Amino acid sequence: MHVQEWLDSVPPVAVYALVGLVIGVESLGIPLPGEIVLVSAALMSSQHAHINPLILGACASLGAIVGDSIGYAIGRKGGRPLLAWLGTKFPKHFGEGHVATAERSFEKWGMWAVFFGRFVALLRIFAGPLAGVLHMPYWKFLIANVLGGIVWAGGTTAVVYYVGIVAEDWLKRFSYAGLAAAVLFGVASMLVVKRRAKKASEQAAEKKEAAETAPVPAAE
Repeated sequence: MHVQEWLDSVPPVAVYALVGLVIGVESLGIPLPGEIVLVSAALMSSQHAHINPLILGACASLGAIVGDSIGYAIGRKGGRPLLAWLGTKFPKHFGEGHVATAERSFEKWGMWAVFFGRFVALLRIFAGPLAGVLHMPYWKFLIANVLGGIVWAGGTTAVVYYVGIVAEDWLKRFSYAGLAAAVLFGVASMLVVKRRAKKASEQAAEKKEAAETAPVPAAE
């Protein structure tokens, strides 16, 4: 079967469910490629009329909001021990450096860290659980969660959908150039995130070492 025919045969409900599920699971704190799945599905909707971009965006938004809410509840109940446990299971995502970076964002931006965290791969995983661990008032979290989920998921779907339609002919002619540009952009983004995480991890280790080696005042 040709790839085009296979894609046309995929039931739309399966695409909607997959997108909502992956984004929801990622939002509650488990590292999954939610953004990649959403972008791929949005591109598919621009090339295949049987996939409705409005329904796709709604499912993605719902998955983001529900997943973050579950993550908040888990984080509020689990507290710091939960972050430590996640650090042992997912050290690349929940290491001390990553946690320190996310906490500084929450201390600086408060509820808006939840909103803007939707647009940053690292914070998108942390937002819900960390808001719960830090006992952010739920009403603040809910407002930022709903707004962030709708703007990120709905906006990403809309932008990718329309870009896919407008650029269809261009992409056919320059597919290799587009692929190379996308790969380079992805690699550059990953290196920047890793460099920031490594720097934060080193700073956290230095502070910890300084605290451990600091002289203890003699008791009078």
